[in-house]
Amino acid sequence: MTNVPDIRVGMGYDVHPFAEERALVLGGVEFPHHRGLDGHSDADVLLHAIADALLGAASLGDIGQHFPPSDPELEGIASTLLLARVARLLVSGGWRVVNVDSTLIAERPRIGPSVPAMRENIAAALDVEPEQIGVKATTNERLGFVGREEGIAAMAVALIVRDVRDTK
Repeated sequence: MTNVPDIRVGMGYDVHPFAEERALVLGGVEFPHHRGLDGHSDADVLLHAIADALLGAASLGDIGQHFPPSDPELEGIASTLLLARVARLLVSGGWRVVNVDSTLIAERPRIGPSVPAMRENIAAALDVEPEQIGVKATTNERLGFVGREEGIAAMAVALIVRDVRDTK
C-alpha cells in the first residue's frame, strides 16, 4: 500500500523519589522547592516519561538503554538535552512527532503557572510547536508514595508518523 502513513503511539511512565540538596526540575523548569528529585541526570521525571513514550513509539527501546545511569558523562545533564537527542534519533529514523500529551502526578509544588514554559521547553527540545505539547498536573489525593510526598510520577503518550514514501 503506497501513500499510507506509518502512525505509531507510545506510552511512557517515570517516577523519581525526592532528595535533599537537589534542584527540582520539571519540564525543563526549575521550581522553588525544598527538595529536588533523585537521579543521575537532573531527574526531570516529566521529560523522562516523554522520552520513553517517543522511544517506545519508534520501537527504539527506553531511556535507560540510550542514556544509562552508569554513564558518567550524563551525570547531572539537563533532561532537555536528552529529549533533544531522542528527537534526533526519531528524525534519523524518518519519524516526525505529531503530538505529546503528559501528566505530572505530584502533591506539590503547584505546577499550573509553569505549564506554558514547560510546553515551550518540550517543544523546543523536540523541534515542534508548543501547540503539539500537552502538559497537565494532578495530585494523588494524598494516597501512595506521591500522596505522602515521597516522590513525583509522570505519564506521557506520544504520536509519531513516518510516511512510507520516505522509507523507500
